[in-house]
Amino acid sequence: MTEPVVRIPDAKVALSTASVYPESTATAFEIAARLGYDGVEVMVWTDPVSQDIEALRRLSDHHGVPVLAVHAPCLLITQRVWSTDPWVKLQRARAAAEKLGASTVVVHPPFRWQRSYAREFVRGVWRMADETDVRFAVENMYPWRYRDRELLAYAPDWDVTKDDYRHFTVDLSHTATARTDALQMIDRMGDRLAHIHLADGNGSAKDEHLVPGRGRQPCAELLERLAATGFDGHIVIEVNTRRAMSTAEREADLAEALAFTRLHLASPLGARRP
Repeated sequence: MTEPVVRIPDAKVALSTASVYPESTATAFEIAARLGYDGVEVMVWTDPVSQDIEALRRLSDHHGVPVLAVHAPCLLITQRVWSTDPWVKLQRARAAAEKLGASTVVVHPPFRWQRSYAREFVRGVWRMADETDVRFAVENMYPWRYRDRELLAYAPDWDVTKDDYRHFTVDLSHTATARTDALQMIDRMGDRLAHIHLADGNGSAKDEHLVPGRGRQPCAELLERLAATGFDGHIVIEVNTRRAMSTAEREADLAEALAFTRLHLASPLGARRP
């Protein structure tokens, strides 16, 4: 008989703390530990615990769940979190990552109205990356749409592969909203792809962040490709569970997302003779 040989890459599967919203950052650590995630990505936002490095360290130690990445506060709702200066936000995100032992800071490209920040963004991210071992992984975004109109809200571009960054994050809900080919995007990213936000989408103008497998994005194909190439970055489940009617329903969604990821994050190497 022959036995299939399967290679599972060193990539860790983490839970974004945003995936439990409207529950708290502390709840995300608890759920990640209970479901068997390898760690968490902390979304720094209006929850005070997400902004408090010592509180995050205590949660990590208590639950035995490492912080693998820090998402800088660059959303519309976090414009005043950790300063109104976007460079200070990145400096504080880097310091948090260093103190928590996280390897990655996730950052969005600037909004177009942040003109000075946008002009210096590419050079500034390179400069900051040269000062630390923490990866600054710049995330693909999408054009904003209203009816038949399209607003380019990000600069230099929502498609971050058009600019020169050392590391990238690819978000598959964002590729769905942008109506772009996710696999072609990761081909353009090449070996600079360092971080994955795994979610699904159907191409709606809304950023859906569906559980992987519930939309039309090539989530399984992406994972299988990562497995085949020995990807060693982080794969972060970043899904929207706001409609969950209970904690149990939310956990069921997050367990399904983890199971989907582990199932497809394997690469058959052929057959082996006994």
